[in-house]
Order: sequence, then structure tokens, then C-alpha cells
Amino acid sequence: MVKVRELTKKFNGITAVDHISFDIRKGEILGLLGPNGAGKTTTIHMLLDIVTPTSGEILIGGQDLSQHREEILSQTNFASSHIAMPYSLTVEENLNIFARLYEVPHQQERIDQVIDELEMASIRSKLTRALSSGQMTRLSLAKAFLTQPKLLLLDEPTASLDPDSADKTRTLIQKYQQQFECTILYTSHNMREMEQMSNRIIFMSNGKIVANGTAQEITSQFGRRDLEDVFLTVARRG
Repeated sequence: MVKVRELTKKFNGITAVDHISFDIRKGEILGLLGPNGAGKTTTIHMLLDIVTPTSGEILIGGQDLSQHREEILSQTNFASSHIAMPYSLTVEENLNIFARLYEVPHQQERIDQVIDELEMASIRSKLTRALSSGQMTRLSLAKAFLTQPKLLLLDEPTASLDPDSADKTRTLIQKYQQQFECTILYTSHNMREMEQMSNRIIFMSNGKIVANGTAQEITSQFGRRDLEDVFLTVARRG
């Protein structure tokens, strides 16, 4: 579904992403792991064509992102606990705007369905500026689910959620992925969550991929007990 080859991004002479290559198979959940400054966000932004690569190639669904941007992005969506929505609109109004932008069929029906699935009925008429951080995270995820994308990029989708809500959100993501064979790139600082959600994991540090495999393969490669121990080891190395 996704092929990345020798992808590189430099900002004012500083290399944020350094000649990385990886694949994501159709219907797979690939975890993207690494300490702050590893290049994860820049990589995601290049996959969304928000940031233009310095060099390298991105193929999604067999098509070059630079040449088929509109078609590819119409089937791609993104959710993050760090993005903002128009604060003066209600939850439902925000979803309505995105449904129109993406030309979602049966818009109101789909909005109602997503609100029900994410248990957002009590906040559908609430102004976005009045949402808690957890509610904002849920709204971002609802926006991503709304379009039923083939490729879903999730940047810490359970951040700010209480344990019960986070568990329900992970279950919904897995259910959606299985039902629609959606391909997902998933980041989190919760190591147990990464193990639970990811079929494979790529581990980045200083703009490079330092490990690629299952959680068990990566821990074995570093000679550590678990992913959290690997994470701490890589972070200390800088």
C-alpha cells in the first residue's frame, strides 16, 4: 500500500529525516516509534504532502504522491491529539465541514454513525473551544473515521484519554481496520499500546530507521526485555 524509498528532509542544513526506506502492506498496522526529534512527525507530514521531501520517493497505492496528490489524499486521513479545529464551531458543525470537503456520501447518516461509535452524543452540540483535551482527541479521530479512508495516519490517537476511553478507542481502530482493510501508520509513546496495536514497528532515531520488525524481533535485536527498555536505550544514545 505504501512504499517509501530513500526519503530525506533537510531544514536549513539540518537533516530531520535521513534516507529512510520502508513499506506498509495493505491492511497492516505499522507502528512508528522513536524519541522526540527522531523524525516521526516530519515523516508523517511528508506522507500527507504537507512537507515537501528534499529527496526520495513516496508511492501510495502504486501511485507517486507528488504526481497524484489529490487522488491519494482523497483516500487518506489523519488524526492527532495535537491538531486544532475551528473553535467557534460545534463538534457536529466541524464534522459537517469535513464531510462536505471530502464529499462523503450520505453525510448526516455517516456523521451520526461516527458520533455514535465514538460515544460523542453528549458533546455533539458543544462548542469546540469548550472541549477537554480528551474530547478534542476524540473529535480528531471522528474526523479521520468519517471519510472511511484507505490509509489512516494516527499520531498518538489515545493521548489525553482515560484508560477506559483509550481501550475503547483502540478497539474501534482495530475494528475499523479489520472491517475496511484500512492500512494504518500508528505512533504512540505508550509501549504496551504499540505492542498491542502494531503488526510491525519501525524504530527511528536521529532521522534514521534503527530497527524494523515485530516488537519481539526488535527487543531481541537490542538484547532488551521489552519495547520500553529499547526506547530508553535509544533515547540515551541520542
